[in-house]
Amino acid sequence: MKQIPNLFTLLNLVFGCIAIIFILQNGVLITADAEGTQLIDIPEKIWMASLFIGLAAVIDFLDGFVARLFRSESAMGKQLDSLADLVSFGVAPGLIIYQFFRLSFAQEEGGLEISFIWLLPFLLLPCAAAWRLARFNLDSSQAFSFKGLPVPAVGIFIASLPLIYWNVNEQWVLDLLLNKWFLYGFVLLFSFLMVSNIPLMSLKFKDYGLKNNLPKYLLVIISLAALFFLKWLSIPVMLLAYVLLSLFFKNKPT
Repeated sequence: MKQIPNLFTLLNLVFGCIAIIFILQNGVLITADAEGTQLIDIPEKIWMASLFIGLAAVIDFLDGFVARLFRSESAMGKQLDSLADLVSFGVAPGLIIYQFFRLSFAQEEGGLEISFIWLLPFLLLPCAAAWRLARFNLDSSQAFSFKGLPVPAVGIFIASLPLIYWNVNEQWVLDLLLNKWFLYGFVLLFSFLMVSNIPLMSLKFKDYGLKNNLPKYLLVIISLAALFFLKWLSIPVMLLAYVLLSLFFKNKPT
């Protein structure tokens, strides 16, 4: 019975591995029409990767509850959770960014023959995630607040990008996601946020009173409003709201 929470945590890892399979199995689709124009698309299987990263996030949210339910919280469970997070929210999302890099360069003349060196910056994301998770495991002060952006938050945000690309019909959004300089900046920014010491709130509740949880309740309200009005674009708004609320309330009870 004591190993049930650990087996539950392994589902996180399994879902992350399945996401990687879907990311790599079909890659991106690049074709040419009769005029020689390159047509770029993200196959449906990338969708499935986003789905399984989302399922991994659900498991990651619930595994602590399962451990408490079976009264079997352990140091091994903590390490196992971080190892699973590294795959599901570090490696798999990093590979999604890798595919977006390929899409971006494919728009350029001769882009299909681009040196792999130009694609390597995507590796910063899993490396930063590993650093962030290792530091978290050694720091007992992050139970109700975080230092740096949590790895699952980054993973979920990146997992939303194929869904945004597929579902949002705004040309500026598509152009942004296929802009290599935006992608380079994206990788640098989120890698920095993960390894930084910026104070960010945890979504765990000590109690449910308004005084100690105002930023969390505000985040819920903003997230619901964004989801209603912006649909898929709500995910970046949620993450931005999370960071801004954390910084605004950093010296107040959370």
